[in-house]
Amino acid sequence: MSEPFRDEQLSVVPANEASWEDLAAVFGTADYASQCRCQRFKVRGWIWRDSTLEERTGMQQEQTACGEPDAEATSGLVAYCEDEPVGWVAVEPRTAYPKLRTTRIPWTGRDEDKDDDGVWAVTCFVVRKGYRGRGLMYPLARATVDFARERGARALEAYPMITQPGKEITWGELHVGARQAFEEAGFVQVSHPTLRRVVMRVDFDGGDEPD
Repeated sequence: MSEPFRDEQLSVVPANEASWEDLAAVFGTADYASQCRCQRFKVRGWIWRDSTLEERTGMQQEQTACGEPDAEATSGLVAYCEDEPVGWVAVEPRTAYPKLRTTRIPWTGRDEDKDDDGVWAVTCFVVRKGYRGRGLMYPLARATVDFARERGARALEAYPMITQPGKEITWGELHVGARQAFEEAGFVQVSHPTLRRVVMRVDFDGGDEPD
C-alpha cells in the first residue's frame, strides 16, 4: 500500500477551474464512476435503462463547467497531487439532486423542507485508479465545507456509510463516503436511517461549524 497523501502534496479546486481532460482522467473508463458520471441522483428514470453513457457524460460536462473559471456554478471539486488529477467530490445545493427527494435515506425520521436550497449535499467521491487507499477522501471531505460555506450554504449534508475494521466494503459502495471522513471534517450525525448509512451535517448559521 502506498503512503498516505501529505497535505502539502494536494490542492483541491472547483471543477470549473480544472480541465475536462483532467476530470475524465479521474473518472477513468472501467469502474462504476465512469458509467454513472455522478448522475445517479440527477437523471430521470432508472440510470442505466433510461439514459445513455453519452447523455450522462454530456450532463456532467455541462454541470461541472470544466475549463470555465468564470462560470457562476459548478458541481464539485477536483483534487490534484502536485499536477496530477487524483480525485473528485460532488457537492451542490441539495435541490440539484432531484432523486434525493424520493430517496428515503435523507428524510427518515426528519422534518425537512425538501425545497430548501440553502442546504447543500455531498453525494459522491471518486478517487482515480492507482491513487486509492491513501486517504484522499479525508481532505476532499474537508474541502467541501469551505466550498459550500463560501457560496452561501446555510448547512451541508452527507450520507456516508459506516465502515467496520476488518470488514471489507467495495469502492463502489463507498462512493458516498465513510462516516469517519466526515467526522474529521466537522460534520455531526443527525440520523441513522439504515444499518450502514447515516446522515451527517454541518450548520453554518452559528451552529455546528468546524474549528
